[in-house]
Amino acid sequence: MNQSVFRLTLPILFGYLPLGMAFGVLFATQLDYAWWIAPLMGVLIFAGAGQILAVSLLAAQAGLLEVFVAMFVLNARHLFYGLSLLGQFRGAGWRKAYLIFGLTDETYSLLTSRPRGPDRAAEQIRDFQITALNQLYWVVGCALGALLANNVSFDSTGIEFALVALFIVLTIEQFKALGDALPIWTGAAAAGIAMLLLPAAHQLIGAIAIVTGVLLLHYRRAGRRDTAESVVNHG
Repeated sequence: MNQSVFRLTLPILFGYLPLGMAFGVLFATQLDYAWWIAPLMGVLIFAGAGQILAVSLLAAQAGLLEVFVAMFVLNARHLFYGLSLLGQFRGAGWRKAYLIFGLTDETYSLLTSRPRGPDRAAEQIRDFQITALNQLYWVVGCALGALLANNVSFDSTGIEFALVALFIVLTIEQFKALGDALPIWTGAAAAGIAMLLLPAAHQLIGAIAIVTGVLLLHYRRAGRRDTAESVVNHG
């Protein structure tokens, strides 16, 4: 592994270490599990926002089904933008499975924006190294945070707000990119309806089902409208 790969991943290092530590502290203070399970989650799951969400849901006594559905929905975006890398990963051999597993938003950004040489095999090795380094940063952060929370006494009240803050930032960034406030208001309304009509254990799944149904209907109608306009314009 050469220094250029490490330099490419430095921005991820400075982001993943503190966020991983926040997750580790949240894990150790909110759940009654051994500290080493926090970095183990980083190894086996490797989904920053998903792991924080899982801890918050488990701490709130949510069922495993709710945790699974929430994490699947949250990380489903990887299924879509990951399709653009299938050609890039073709022929990577045993590395391909890990490249798919280790794909995060930040890793995707690096893999798609970095300059690439003509040697396909060498570039796939660099892709693998970048992905592995990014996961290492995250796992180290998870371990440090969990160890810190277990061995240093401090008031961690409010650290669970890290998840809320993270999703606020993600929502703002998505709004800036899309310029469409409908998903935001739909999500807020769906959450309110679920809280009013459903028991606490099923509110999350209910809200996800409502917002998914509404947005699917909206985009289906928008697609039909665009098709009709296209026919008229070309008629």
